[in-house]
Amino acid sequence: MSYIAELPYVGWVLPFLIVLGVVVFVHEYGHYIVGRWVGIRAEVFSIGFGPELFAWTDKRGMRWRVGALPLGGYVKFAGDMNAASAGMDRAAIARMSAEERAGAFHLAPVWRRAVTVLAGPLANFLLSILVFAAVAMVAGRELNEPVVGSVRADANADLGLLAGDRVIAVEGVHVETFSELLEELAKVDGVPARALVNRGAGEELVDILYLRPARVDEVIPGGAAAEAGLKSGDVIEAVDGVPTPNFDALRARVEASGGAALTLDVARGEERLALSLTPQMVDMAAPGGGTERRAMIGVRNASFGGIEPLTEAANPADALLHGVSRTWAIITGTLGYIGGMIGGTADSSQLGGPIQIAKVSGQAAEQGIGTLALMIALISTSIGLINLFPIPVLDGGHLVFYALEALRGKPLRARWQEIGNGVGFAAIMLLMVFATYNDLLR
Repeated sequence: MSYIAELPYVGWVLPFLIVLGVVVFVHEYGHYIVGRWVGIRAEVFSIGFGPELFAWTDKRGMRWRVGALPLGGYVKFAGDMNAASAGMDRAAIARMSAEERAGAFHLAPVWRRAVTVLAGPLANFLLSILVFAAVAMVAGRELNEPVVGSVRADANADLGLLAGDRVIAVEGVHVETFSELLEELAKVDGVPARALVNRGAGEELVDILYLRPARVDEVIPGGAAAEAGLKSGDVIEAVDGVPTPNFDALRARVEASGGAALTLDVARGEERLALSLTPQMVDMAAPGGGTERRAMIGVRNASFGGIEPLTEAANPADALLHGVSRTWAIITGTLGYIGGMIGGTADSSQLGGPIQIAKVSGQAAEQGIGTLALMIALISTSIGLINLFPIPVLDGGHLVFYALEALRGKPLRARWQEIGNGVGFAAIMLLMVFATYNDLLR
């Protein structure tokens, strides 16, 4: 393996720049294009802050630039005091001609300013929807039918199930979905059993031996397993010397650890490894409602003992619905987590900052372009949602000011807006410091 591939700037920084660059560009382009549509003139479009690395000016006179600090971006509209649109540059506006004043941001009707500001977060949500939809169309989506879509080459030789089998019952228990099929197979994991199947020529009973080894089919970016070096295809044979004959046994051993450090005996092809890791405590939905904390190492077993569900490429309409559903799930999950932090039921140490995003982006890139695309969708939704929070300096704070302006018939006093923006900026900086502190602790 090339030493260059192991360098941090390739493993972390490059994927981080791709993820953040795409998300920031889409967010700022949403502001820019909608502002242009409603007659507000932009002067600068910047990806990154600080000194210019390179720039050019288009035929409309707008400067497109890339800054040296790639932690965000901005669109500076005509008449803005600064990049955050947090105030009017009265001196600049005084020098404008009547035609130029018509395109000044702060002189535009409140509805034009509001839709321009709202367009940034909405562009992020649209990006997420389109990415999730594209993945569903290209990679396909699983159908929850009790049919064996395919049998993996590494499945147990005595499995007894064939591709195309429609399973009707396992040990006399009727199943109607692939999820129910997996539940019943889990009950006979490692034990000879009988299944009633239809292979196209009527129903018949077949002998089966379902085995679901503790195989790692997917390593979750940012999880304990990713940090420990586990890879897709690894089989975890024991935890702290206790055998884990199947994935359920592995899950039980991890949850019983309570977050204490574990040593895993791992089979990687012909190689045998001993890897140490510390599970992360994660807030999960409890069966009876509410949340509960569980120890997790960040791996998934998607092979289901060697059988795979039916998959189909989603048509455009279904793919878009899938994209909306996935994006909404991220929004509601994030809001639930924030509510839990405020209520003291969620672990604030899970909050990550730029270092964690860079690390997870690198791990996602290692798993392929599809996983990196899904990471972009996740970050895009999160950025869009955070920007809608009613905190001055953020887009949501601007929208609150505009709503008050619409109700009062005139803007808030400049002094009050300055105070609000100062408080909002301080709050964002404190949050960034806290998130970065969490990153460093990791």
